[in-house]
Amino acid sequence: MPTCSRSNQSAAIVALVILAIASGCRPERVASPGADAEAAHALKATLVSASSGAGAAAPAAATGTGWGSLTGRFVFAGAPGTPKPLIADKDTEVCSKAGMKLLDRSLLVDPSSKGLANVVVFARKTARVKEASPPSTPLVFDQKQCEFLSPVFAARVGQPIDVKNSDPIGHNTNISGSDFNQLIPAGGATTYAPKAETGMPTMVTCNVHPWMKAYMVFRKDGYVAVSAADGSFTIADLPAGEPLEFQVWHERSTGPNGALGLDKPDLKWTPKGRFQITLQPDEVKDIGTLDVPASAIGT
Repeated sequence: MPTCSRSNQSAAIVALVILAIASGCRPERVASPGADAEAAHALKATLVSASSGAGAAAPAAATGTGWGSLTGRFVFAGAPGTPKPLIADKDTEVCSKAGMKLLDRSLLVDPSSKGLANVVVFARKTARVKEASPPSTPLVFDQKQCEFLSPVFAARVGQPIDVKNSDPIGHNTNISGSDFNQLIPAGGATTYAPKAETGMPTMVTCNVHPWMKAYMVFRKDGYVAVSAADGSFTIADLPAGEPLEFQVWHERSTGPNGALGLDKPDLKWTPKGRFQITLQPDEVKDIGTLDVPASAIGT
């Protein structure tokens, strides 16, 4: 009997020791994963912070300073041929007054200088704009004797356009891709301010007289020009000291969407009608005479 008591006591002592050891180890096993999770979280936070710091410390994209101008002249190196007459079979007392014939004006070449008119040149994207707001003085877009007086017309987004009708009959002015499609009564006028820029010039038509056609181009920064009768163009106050890419367009161009592609490797001219330059502050860069072959213009 005493022997059994001692055995029971020994067993109880052993059980208590085992329980104590187990109880002493349990907190350590629970704490270890917790410490690992905290360490992982701290490491992740450090990596994110380092990454953010690296991004913040990265130098900003370099931009130029000052302003410059771009000029040049387009010359048609071919025979333009005789303009085709348009069929004006409505309101002939105005549209064909005194036997006047309306002619296709999609290819206008100056007889003496061979200058090519109505070529559009605009900067595709600029980092800076000298004048933040568009001009408040309205431009004039008129129609007389059943044709738009400006075959190709450029304006800045937000700039007011005085759309006039100098004829004694009504005209409808429909600017494709916009919300402007209005009847302008005889001798009347209305104001239109473009709300969005056009990727390429957009067509303007008169639903009343379907032979009437023109093109308009709107740009947010206003860096756009239309070549004059002698083929010359100028775009002033362009951002200097940074690469600029320009788009060139002509109504009769055989390139995609009217893009005018020329063989000018010095300007990195592409078949999409784009070329690149970098202006210096206060520079007036003349890219010279740009010969437009007949193959680039549908004749």
